[in-house]
Amino acid sequence: MSNAGGLELDGIYKTFHQGSRDLEILRDVSLQVRPGELVALVGPSGAGKSTLLHIAGLLEHADGGDVIIDGRMCAGLDDGARTALRRRTIGFVYQFHHLLPEFSALENLVLPQMIAGTGKAPAIERARSLLDQVGLAERADHRPAQLSGGEQQRVAIARGLANAPAILFADEPTGNLDPHTADGVFTMLLTLVREAGLAALIATHNLDLAQAMDRTLRLADGHVV
Repeated sequence: MSNAGGLELDGIYKTFHQGSRDLEILRDVSLQVRPGELVALVGPSGAGKSTLLHIAGLLEHADGGDVIIDGRMCAGLDDGARTALRRRTIGFVYQFHHLLPEFSALENLVLPQMIAGTGKAPAIERARSLLDQVGLAERADHRPAQLSGGEQQRVAIARGLANAPAILFADEPTGNLDPHTADGVFTMLLTLVREAGLAALIATHNLDLAQAMDRTLRLADGHVV
């Protein structure tokens, strides 16, 4: 595989041990997502889509193979180096927004930036800009419980972009929304990703949404086809 930037997975294996039984979830998975490309990851429930995203995003270790991020091989990195690379390079959006309930929408975007070392003033400035981009500038001071489901997910998407990542992973980002709201949120996500030129790998059950992306990969029986 090339070292052209973006995301590469090279021969990924992952097995879970359940009592005396070994369950091989991923078998020799290799793929590439280039900068500026949106790739859909589809497959049945339990196929390992979330596991694949977690390994690609350096949240879990593979049993074999390597994750290559912007040309950097990650298999030999210790946990501290993986965390630092993840913080600088990777953004995540989940099916459930996982916003911090005691903080406002603005604060939910400021905190990850400050954890990554950004000063408070520039973090607030970028948070306000992102909230404006997702159409929530006037809701900046609202806590998650004061926002609709679609609004909460838009904040979650903005949070995923807060540290200006090179790679974005999204795991069923509209799976918890009604169809009308999901369409609007997904269109906004695609627009933001394309404008930022990110490499994006998005797991979804919605084949209509998958068709709106550049390519579709199917995960079945542990393999990407």
